[in-house]
Amino acid sequence: MDEELIDEIGRRMMTRDEGGAALVRAIGLPADDPERVSMAQVRQALTDGSAGARAPAALRDFFAAVTTDPPWLDRDLVERGARGYRRLGQSRDDALLILGLIGGYRFGGPTELLVATGGLTGDRAMRRLGETQAWTHQVSRPGGLQPGGEGWSTTLHVRLMHALLASRYEVPGRYDIAGHGLPINQSDSAATLGLFSGAAIIGCRALGRLVPREDSRAIMHLWRYVGWLLGVDEDWLTDSEREQHRFNAHIVLAQGPPTPNGAVLSQPLVDGLRDERTGGLLQRARGVWARERILSLARPMLGAQSLRDLELPVRPGWMVPATIARNLLESGLVARTERGRRWLEERSDRRYERDFDLRLGDDARAPRALPS
Repeated sequence: MDEELIDEIGRRMMTRDEGGAALVRAIGLPADDPERVSMAQVRQALTDGSAGARAPAALRDFFAAVTTDPPWLDRDLVERGARGYRRLGQSRDDALLILGLIGGYRFGGPTELLVATGGLTGDRAMRRLGETQAWTHQVSRPGGLQPGGEGWSTTLHVRLMHALLASRYEVPGRYDIAGHGLPINQSDSAATLGLFSGAAIIGCRALGRLVPREDSRAIMHLWRYVGWLLGVDEDWLTDSEREQHRFNAHIVLAQGPPTPNGAVLSQPLVDGLRDERTGGLLQRARGVWARERILSLARPMLGAQSLRDLELPVRPGWMVPATIARNLLESGLVARTERGRRWLEERSDRRYERDFDLRLGDDARAPRALPS
């Protein structure tokens, strides 16, 4: 354990995304202030990929920052990472759900904020899961992270939503800042980013997915750029999977003990896999299968005690051997040819589309609209 890193994680629980916060302050100016930024101007800038010359200074500064590529960015590597991320297939989504969401709910702090906002509880949990899936799909599509691209715009949309939410709860008496740090602080943001990169990869490896070193670096580079767009401190962004795992391990060591809100958040997600499938007997059976399958994979990945902490059923890991066998076949044989790799990517896209139809219907496949 690196005590200095633990201390730094604690210190940055009291720091925020200052770029996003500056834009939110300009949004909150009086309507007659010439430097006030309207939501209409923000939406237009996200659509255009830049702020106009007549836009208020805060909006111009924000978009000038995110449209100037950092010196380390390799856009060809980002595109290779996007393809590699899609090839991880269903095991990537399993790892994100189990290690990222359900596993992350074991700890106090961010869970309290999520329950307070109400966005991930009850029957809204599955819609928010669908929105998150839509975002990961957009950032991993060809050209999705080019300035003005769908994934690029949605990532900045997410950043602004986080900054708006943080400003709403960064008020004495509304959130336990002394106990949990600032809402959506730098440590929590870096931890969340690590779930989409390092945790997703190591979860896939645990389920038998062979991830070549070049794919690992490309996927990490993809999420390094996403983290930069989200306003995560640049010195905590990395291309190294090993370095990310080391950081993630220290993040876990810095977390608080489980709280009852973990169960409030995790149970709707697990039960929602069953309950979102309505209709005939076959659909309901598919829902039961989806729930039992995730619980089976969660047993070895999280451990029985973690599931009990979240008040979830503990199931045997009966699904693990078949999952490992399938992943070894796909990643060790099918992915050896360009045609096979393309097939894996296209199959991943088709599964995304099925999940969107189930969870989002005809609604926009993106995060909730910015407030007016």
